[in-house]
Amino acid sequence: MDLNHLFARHQMSLVNAEQAATAEARHAHAGLMHGYAARIATLQSDSGATSPMRIDAA
Repeated sequence: MDLNHLFARHQMSLVNAEQAATAEARHAHAGLMHGYAARIATLQSDSGATSPMRIDAA
């Protein structure tokens, strides 16, 4: 996946976590969000860029 796709998926997971009807759904979407953030940070680090992603959020 390219960075744009990962950023879009991260944002969608963030919104889904915020709007989740149950704690389980919130937890699942937050897990996806953290996974996307970690992948973004890794890709940015590998390319020498500084990552603005906070993988400890939410």
